[in-house]
Amino acid sequence: MKILVIGGTRFFGRPMVRELLFAGHDVTIATRGLRTVPYKGNLDSVIIDKTDPDSVSSAFAGKYYDVIIDKVAYSSNDVKSLVENVMFGRYIQMSSCSVYQTVHADIKEDEFDASGYDLKWIDRPEDYAEGKRQAECAALNLIGPERCLFVRYPVVAGENDYTGRLQFYVDHIINNKPMYVDNIDAQIPFIYEREAGLFIAHLVNGKYTGAINGSSYGTISPREIINYIEKTSNHKAIFDENGDAAPYNGIYGVQSFSTEKARTTGFFFSNVHDWIYNLLDFFCYN
Repeated sequence: MKILVIGGTRFFGRPMVRELLFAGHDVTIATRGLRTVPYKGNLDSVIIDKTDPDSVSSAFAGKYYDVIIDKVAYSSNDVKSLVENVMFGRYIQMSSCSVYQTVHADIKEDEFDASGYDLKWIDRPEDYAEGKRQAECAALNLIGPERCLFVRYPVVAGENDYTGRLQFYVDHIINNKPMYVDNIDAQIPFIYEREAGLFIAHLVNGKYTGAINGSSYGTISPREIINYIEKTSNHKAIFDENGDAAPYNGIYGVQSFSTEKARTTGFFFSNVHDWIYNLLDFFCYN
């Protein structure tokens, strides 16, 4: 298949694109040109300004793609400038579990339905979750539900995580820096970066539509993360209300996401406890 990937040069975009290439797909990567495209194989790359319809239109004039994988859809206008100026079959949007407006265990996909949401044409807002809701809504309105798939992930973590969220805990504990944690016993869902990439590549091969959650099984608390780093590093965490705010503050109680729909596609996620301690070791020793 001819696949257009918007973004995809870092973090879980890397295992995703490599899996697409390994499967023999004809892949085109569209980026802003700020990073070297780190792949070899049957791949093309173009530089676009996704927010500029003229830039998109000129880059893809006369071209058709079986699938678009849009990893940088942060608002309704992001979606509009892309899908109105490219010819394509299916559209897979990298959405987020932040679209859900309630927090509890085993959240299912139908708890947010973009088809019933009030569409507003906006640029990327400060409210990340609202931007993602509007991005889904725009895709449904412009493309139609029979051609759209929204992949929703919780916190993605891995060795190539440029956000530095788990690294924050390691650095603060090892360097004796005070931190403020407001939810030490919250149960937080994660997904490992490699599985996040492989799952999207897996979904290219089906005719899946609607929304689909991807998440590691199980949850983990900041307390468990901190305790493990303390034991591994032989340093004690310093807690202070005036310290640096920890990355996962604001997530309370138990939050997890149903992956029953994902299992029906033949994909199975690992348990968070099977990989996160190795990842913390990586951050501690590198």
